[in-house]
Amino acid sequence: MLWLQGRTPIWGNAVGNAIETRGLTKYYGKSRGVVGLDLEVREGEVFGFLGPNGAGKTTTIRLLLNLLQPTSGSASVLGKDAAAESLAVRRACGVVSSDSAFYESLSGRAHLALMQSHHNGGEHRGDEIAERIGLDLDRPVKHYSHGNRQKLAIVQALAHSPQVLILDEPTSGLDPLVQQEFFRMLLEERDRGVTVFFSSHVLSEVDRLCDRVGIIRDGVLVATLDVEELHRQQVRRMEVTLSRDTTPEDFVLHGVTVVGCEGRRAELQVAGHVGALIGHLSTLPIEDVVFPEASMEDTFTRFYADDGGEA
Repeated sequence: MLWLQGRTPIWGNAVGNAIETRGLTKYYGKSRGVVGLDLEVREGEVFGFLGPNGAGKTTTIRLLLNLLQPTSGSASVLGKDAAAESLAVRRACGVVSSDSAFYESLSGRAHLALMQSHHNGGEHRGDEIAERIGLDLDRPVKHYSHGNRQKLAIVQALAHSPQVLILDEPTSGLDPLVQQEFFRMLLEERDRGVTVFFSSHVLSEVDRLCDRVGIIRDGVLVATLDVEELHRQQVRRMEVTLSRDTTPEDFVLHGVTVVGCEGRRAELQVAGHVGALIGHLSTLPIEDVVFPEASMEDTFTRFYADDGGEA
């Protein structure tokens, strides 16, 4: 596994699970949150928790932090029961929630000092992180834009050097340059052995950052994949132009779906390895081929069909 290369988990030599859930279920009345969730996140990896809005990502995170009580099942973080030992869990974690709340009358610095009083140290690192992402800690929070509030949430999560980062859509409101710096920071955290649990519906973020991904739909975990395996299952679009009119029969091949044919041009959807297709295309009167990088959106379309509801 690539995620083990060059890393030493900070909890010892044997790699265990930093986060575990067993049959974790939460209903809101008759509405589902998550159902029968069995999840394992390894120490020192970046784990992407993928799903569209309403799939159950935020519910899962709130259960891990004991902000919600499960209907049934259990969750643990660093071997500690998320419900019975929630204070120890929260002290070990850095959290960016989807709805971070702040004291409007405090400056960013005063707010950070208040939050860090629940942990050991962290103030000096807070200044360093704020500088990297361009946050003025001396301004009142009430004058912060949405993006600056998200930056403050990030500084607060990282400042005390947590063992586990739990991030719920953490790039919301960040401009692209800040996102790039934030991604670099997450990879640095991973390299020092921190476990990162990263909830997102932005598939390109997960492709760049994560070692493994879990895909949740309608509150149910439908797949867990290494990113390498994900790439092997990737779906790509190809546009082929022939010197004659195309027909669907030109592209009858395993892993190839003909999206459409019009005149001399055909659009194909290609799953998995492309060697056989390339060989087949060499037998056709090719004029042009356009074959961009794989789209994560295309890859996950089959997992995202027919979802809805609230997270």
